[in-house]
Amino acid sequence: MRKIRNLLLIFLVIFAAYSILTSNNAEKKETMNRAEKIITNTNSEKNLQTGAGTIPLKGDLYKWIGKKDSDLLKAYGKPLRKDLSAYGYKWWVYKNKNNSYIQFGVENGVVQTLYAIGKGIGMDPVKYGDSYSEANSKLHFKKRVTYEKGMSSYTFRLKDKDMKMWPLMKINDSLFAQYYFDTFTDQLSAVRVMNANVLLKQRPYEVEYRGNLPERPELTEVDWEKAESGMEKQILDITNVMRQSHGKRVLKPDTKTAEVAYLHSKDMSDNNYFSHYGLDGTGLKERLAEKHLTYISAGENIAAQYPDAAAAMEGWLNSKGHREALLHNGYTHLGAGVYKYYYTQNFLQKP
Repeated sequence: MRKIRNLLLIFLVIFAAYSILTSNNAEKKETMNRAEKIITNTNSEKNLQTGAGTIPLKGDLYKWIGKKDSDLLKAYGKPLRKDLSAYGYKWWVYKNKNNSYIQFGVENGVVQTLYAIGKGIGMDPVKYGDSYSEANSKLHFKKRVTYEKGMSSYTFRLKDKDMKMWPLMKINDSLFAQYYFDTFTDQLSAVRVMNANVLLKQRPYEVEYRGNLPERPELTEVDWEKAESGMEKQILDITNVMRQSHGKRVLKPDTKTAEVAYLHSKDMSDNNYFSHYGLDGTGLKERLAEKHLTYISAGENIAAQYPDAAAAMEGWLNSKGHREALLHNGYTHLGAGVYKYYYTQNFLQKP
């Protein structure tokens, strides 16, 4: 009887520890726009476990998680820059003139995650430009993806929107990939690869779990400023990759416009609202006028609670109003402003 009571006690403890988390990041807030040498395929192979069996992965991207930063330097040389993230790692940023761009997240000398967009990135058995159905026929996307570690268990629950825009794949016991689709062209345009720890810190999907979730690092104000500055640069870079992919001109950075964008992101965060209009009723026109900016036309995109700049960019690309501003023919300059998890793009057409 004592043995049975002990077993029942263990069961009750485990049951009590079972929790369901609905991530704030899963509920991404959006409004409509008011105006409107990187990676090549190699022969490195791993195996991807899917419902259909084992699929060989030949893409160069998958091999990098767990590699040393010295391997990165040997393969690609010195990065364009290193941007602090909100999750403990630094983004090593690489891009080339062939419309390819990649960020490697490095922490303690080891690659933890990466985000890549543009032609030429190695993600076999799928490739840039594949339709959703083509990719799904090879990867077999699922609405529930589970990760287990010891006594802990985590199940990521994908909504219909998640399945359509950024389905998640479990590559092996602790490695995952998000495949980003342009839902307007029905084409694969980017990929993110990460270890389980990064995925659990970012929590881009609803998570059902038993055990504990890893804590996000506590950033100082100075660290936040560094992370925000890095994300602003990433928004400019990724915007121009997306524009070039659609045959649009590259936008130039504009410091004063970026300041306007930053102040709006900060105001939304500080005052807990989400709108193109401030609490005093002023909009983009008034904010630009305050900085004495001259322009022919202007537009604005805002986003909130996305885990980082790359995720916000993918959200904008897949929203009609935001996409119109993002790919607008007339715009010549961009100012990006990030404060914590609030993101603003201000577009200008200058004389």
